[in-house]
Amino acid sequence: MKTPKANEDKNKAENAPAEKAAKKKGSARSKKKTPKATPEKKEAALPPVDDRYLRLQADFDNYRKRVLREKDELYRRANEDIMEELLPVLDHLDLALGSFGEAHAHDPVVEGFRLVGEQLASVLARFGLAPIETEAQEFDPNLHEAILHMPSADVAENIIVSQARGGYKLGEKLLRASQVVVSSGPAEQSESDVPEEPEA
Repeated sequence: MKTPKANEDKNKAENAPAEKAAKKKGSARSKKKTPKATPEKKEAALPPVDDRYLRLQADFDNYRKRVLREKDELYRRANEDIMEELLPVLDHLDLALGSFGEAHAHDPVVEGFRLVGEQLASVLARFGLAPIETEAQEFDPNLHEAILHMPSADVAENIIVSQARGGYKLGEKLLRASQVVVSSGPAEQSESDVPEEPEA
């Protein structure tokens, strides 16, 4: 009768060649070089970019653009308010200079007022304020406000005859329309105005 130890020795002897063969195969596999990963394979191996990160980045970009837009709008609105308050000052200065007439045109005080007016106008122009041209211009309801239509033999129909109050634009936006007198063309003569031919 065989003892358990004898059975163990017999199993070891039978399995020894198989274990040696398995060890040789394993060492042969370890000696083989593993292929290096190409850049395409590396990119494919990376985890996909989190969708939440992309959404967060887009939200932040939209927020930044909105803040810049609001800042520009606030700056533009503040300029508009200041310009609207200064327009009556320009009007009164123009009226004052116009009231002196040609007799006092070279008076040092009048010349000083004129220089101050020009300086104020140039400062406001640097911030985008521009007067609307009216002299000999065709009436444009988008820029001009007609306060009177009057017949004129010298000025064609729908052409501005004179300006009652100046108009201004701030950049491309109309700040105040010009108040103007518009020509309605030559006066139409009624039958009663036509002189009768003398009878022969």
